[in-house]
Amino acid sequence: MVYAAVVRPPAFGQTLVSFDASEAKSISGVLDVFTIGEKARNFLSKGYVSWTSILSESDKIVVVATSTWAALKAKKTIKTVWKQATELESSAFHDKKLMALLEGDTLKVIREDGNINDSFKQADTIIERTYHSPFLPHNCLEPMNFYANVTASKIELVGPTQTPEEVSKAVAVLLDRKVEEITVEMTRMGGGFGRRLYSDFALEAAEIAAKIQKPVKMVSAREDDMTTGVYKPSVKYQIKAAIKDGKITGYHLKEAAINGNMYGSIAHFFPAGCIPNYKVAAATYNSNITTGAWRAPYTNFLAFAEQSFFDELAAAINIDPIQLRLDLLQKVKNTTDKRIQYSGERMENAIKLVREKSNWGKTPNGIYQGFASYYSHNTHVAEVADIELKDGFPIIKKVTVAVDCGVVINLSGAKNQVEGGVIDGIGHAMFGDMSFENGKPTAKNFDVYRLIRMQETPKVEVHFLQNDLSPTGLGEPGLPPAGGAVANAINAALGKRVYSQPFVKALKKNTVVG
Repeated sequence: MVYAAVVRPPAFGQTLVSFDASEAKSISGVLDVFTIGEKARNFLSKGYVSWTSILSESDKIVVVATSTWAALKAKKTIKTVWKQATELESSAFHDKKLMALLEGDTLKVIREDGNINDSFKQADTIIERTYHSPFLPHNCLEPMNFYANVTASKIELVGPTQTPEEVSKAVAVLLDRKVEEITVEMTRMGGGFGRRLYSDFALEAAEIAAKIQKPVKMVSAREDDMTTGVYKPSVKYQIKAAIKDGKITGYHLKEAAINGNMYGSIAHFFPAGCIPNYKVAAATYNSNITTGAWRAPYTNFLAFAEQSFFDELAAAINIDPIQLRLDLLQKVKNTTDKRIQYSGERMENAIKLVREKSNWGKTPNGIYQGFASYYSHNTHVAEVADIELKDGFPIIKKVTVAVDCGVVINLSGAKNQVEGGVIDGIGHAMFGDMSFENGKPTAKNFDVYRLIRMQETPKVEVHFLQNDLSPTGLGEPGLPPAGGAVANAINAALGKRVYSQPFVKALKKNTVVG
């Protein structure tokens, strides 16, 4: 077996013109340096839609060596010339494009109940807010890698993937082979979070193995996946609500996102069915930056925007924020609207449980609480975050979680998934920030890209509702409410609303002392 490292375009929108690998070839252990890309371009030309947004049409340079370290070392010495093929986009450019979509007339209506315009005309109070989330990398602990062995009779693929069947089908198209000739062996993966749904790295390994006719292991460095990977798309939400006689009578949600929009069922999550005049619309800006699913797609940020907004509505109506949600849920219980995805009864039970277990409103002086609830991936979750202030900065001490995921099959595994989702959600809401300048990400490794640290992780106390209903999703639903609960706790402590992630930018500090 040999080992390979791949040189990919340094910026989105660039393609390879030429390269000089003379120094690389002189490094001990290096066997060959060549380009790949033709098969990938042919693959894309066949309209394999699910992969078009995450594969580059540029040639890539491959270093093959007797060890991973020799390949990675040699890769750094290659001198390259690139040319601009499409626009080199920057975050400031994206910001303007997304705002223009929110304020324009190209949004597609996903759901509309009642008459939203009349509700605003008749309102006593109108509240409107805009929320922003940046691109985010997946940050899997184990960088992307894959093994491939391509022979005349069979293709062996081994590696960390979330979609083995999809990989085998894609490689069959890539190499013009029969699916029956391909085996995919899944290994344990050091993090997936959606990144390994898109096994572009498996296709690279297969194309390299087919070219050299030897078994090969392709290994990426951390910098590779953070600069040429697949990202959570940047998104903006604009939410507008009408209040009449102390009741929410209208709710209008607009979404503007990079490379796609919320999948259809999300528009039928809470508060659909709770508010008589309700409208959800979305628009897309198509970018050359590769994007894809990131843990709890779209709901990962929408939950923060929505749940922060509902706390502002509760303040405007002068009602306890938990009670506001409970009152709204009464209107959707026993609904006959088959479009509604969530259960008013199950969400109500989760909220009441977390209210009890968190001692909502009964905490000692110096502890501030924030609440959020959310339904996603068929699971109902409610969370309360407890924070305290240290030198005027919020320290997250505890998160209490109530979960209705049906029958819990493996209690310890279930707790681990919820705890991990909460900490992941808090970490990225507080610190996650990936921007682009001229097609290049501003962070290439963890020395610049800020992750939550061990001493900053709160205690996560998880409570499961007991019932005999079928088990539902658990790896993702704990994440979406976390940002909202923390944002609402920050407001309780500081009287300050955050409308964009990461929160540290709004709070003007980039560190938290645990």
